[in-house]
Amino acid sequence: MDKNILYRFFSGKASLDDEKQVNDWMDSSEENRNEFFKERKLFDAIAIWNDDENIEKKRFISKTVFLKRFIEAAAILAVIWLGINYFRTKPEKLGNTAMTTIRVPAGQRVNILLPDGTSVWLNARSVFTFPSSFASDQRLSKLDGEARFEVAQDKKRPFIVEAGKYKVEALGTKFNLLSYSDLNTFETALMEGKVKLSSASDRSDTLTLAPNTRAYATGGKLRATAITDYDPYRWIEGLICFKDQPFDKIIYELEKSFGIQIVVNNKRIDNYRFTGKFKQSDGVNEILRVMQHNIAFKYFRDDEKQIIYIN
Repeated sequence: MDKNILYRFFSGKASLDDEKQVNDWMDSSEENRNEFFKERKLFDAIAIWNDDENIEKKRFISKTVFLKRFIEAAAILAVIWLGINYFRTKPEKLGNTAMTTIRVPAGQRVNILLPDGTSVWLNARSVFTFPSSFASDQRLSKLDGEARFEVAQDKKRPFIVEAGKYKVEALGTKFNLLSYSDLNTFETALMEGKVKLSSASDRSDTLTLAPNTRAYATGGKLRATAITDYDPYRWIEGLICFKDQPFDKIIYELEKSFGIQIVVNNKRIDNYRFTGKFKQSDGVNEILRVMQHNIAFKYFRDDEKQIIYIN
């Protein structure tokens, strides 16, 4: 497989023909799939410390130099590979504590290990801020976006995530937190353990979740319900899942997942709803082709500008 095609695929700049070549090549043998993930791992790790330079040239840097650069870029993070993609970090100060902000671009996701051993998956377009070392009485972080937390147990120091108007407090647990400021939404889904939710503006508005339940904000109040479908939380596996979702929500998810702009000129499909499950590696063109089986629309992709027009 031509490495240039692979790198265009990894960076979200692949054409329709490129995507078909990559998918056909991957499906042809297990050896090719292993090679795909090997190249992806190298591509993403290199992008951590040099996101804009020529990736093909960087492939040939010696392992010693590569490891040194990787450690420097990772800084206080322990970066774990399993779909990890490039992110940018910005050092800050909060009092005497050094803070790190991770910004995950559209089309990417990243898995990091915090100083206390907590594992955090960050979805595309997420911004996450945490200290180089946690305080003696609490472990405080901030999120704008979506993240999956597997919190390391520490009974003396609760793990607290500030997300917009709400706080999520946990000790040792697994939960998914969705709080994109541009969507004005808040949802927490608990897989294991226990979490306490509270509103920053209304101290009486609190909830404690048990496993397999989720909380969401509606009408300015927190509400809880049972989790009946775990597919929406499988984004860490590279899956994109829709269940009776409106077309504008689907477009938002595709733009977020593939780092591409989608312009909808066909207003007749605004009320269209869709249910489906896809692998991110399928590519946006494959998803749109499947959707065309259920509703009549045409689309044109401008690969140079990275825009898809739906007519």
